Amino acid sequence: MRFRFRNSEDAEGIELTAAEWVLRCDRGLSGEEQDELSRWLAADRRHGVALALQRWSWEELDRLAGVQTSLAVFDPELVGPIPEGTNPRTGSRRAWIAGIAAALTLSVGVLYFARSPEVRSPVPTRLAAPCERRTLDDGTLVDCNRDAQIEVNYSNAVRQVRLVRGEVNFHVAKDPTRPFVVMAGDVSLHALGTVFNVRLDSHVVEVVVREGEVQMGRMAPERLSASATLPRLSANQRVVIPHTPAVQPLVTLLNTHELESRLAWQPRLLDFSDAPLDQIAVAFNRHNVVRVTLKDRSLHAVRLSATFRSDNVEGFLRLIESEFGVRADWRSESEVLLHKIN
Repeated sequence: MRFRFRNSEDAEGIELTAAEWVLRCDRGLSGEEQDELSRWLAADRRHGVALALQRWSWEELDRLAGVQTSLAVFDPELVGPIPEGTNPRTGSRRAWIAGIAAALTLSVGVLYFARSPEVRSPVPTRLAAPCERRTLDDGTLVDCNRDAQIEVNYSNAVRQVRLVRGEVNFHVAKDPTRPFVVMAGDVSLHALGTVFNVRLDSHVVEVVVREGEVQMGRMAPERLSASATLPRLSANQRVVIPHTPAVQPLVTLLNTHELESRLAWQPRLLDFSDAPLDQIAVAFNRHNVVRVTLKDRSLHAVRLSATFRSDNVEGFLRLIESEFGVRADWRSESEVLLHKIN
């Protein structure tokens, strides 16, 4: 089932591009890709229409097949060439729906407001850069917070990752034959089939376990006294380990709210439907080190329907600068003031 724009020289290209965006949304958009999609939708009103038609075609095929929402019915002709490694039959249904919803709601937000004559790009900062997700050779997922750095050293006997700086979250792939060990400063973390978060700063190592258990130790055990023995950490527990071995680590049990608060930096989709700008800024501030503040109260009346990745601060700022007559002034690496352009 195909849809074409008539009386247009580039209709074929628009249709194929829209179909490609469906596939890219299926496997999840990076912050850079979300910005690219925003620009593509804003460039021509037909782009949003094409994307909506492609989505409708999927739903119609599903209806005919007797299912509500599924990727099991797949027509290669619908989307043209499929990127290498893409398997639409096994794609995440939830991710596909969320991605398409993001594209469509964003297109509404873009198309219903005129462009401002003055467009300024925000000053790039390391704190505003999107987080990074890496998949290691064994299938372990690693979410790296902004400016985090890791070194991976896998061998036949052990899977070792060194946290050089910053904060990361590990979703460890099970492999009983090869232990998974994270080194952070002089602290070693032996994962026992687990999901856990590690933050390394100049004074302490913080570990938060969401699932499973983590056995902790020191690289130089001879330096430890009995009072500084490192504990085994279980789900919903947090430990703060000072770099000074003589100081006792502090272990606490986190409730659901505290756990989510500690891990709020991890990227997620923020979905807004006709939401006021101050509400959107609060949501971004909850998930980022960069603080966005509305300088002019008149901006509270600005409303937006869109879906963003929570770590895509720069994409959010570029959109409101280009579409709503707003300027983003970076007062520091972690502070942005929004005000109306007079």
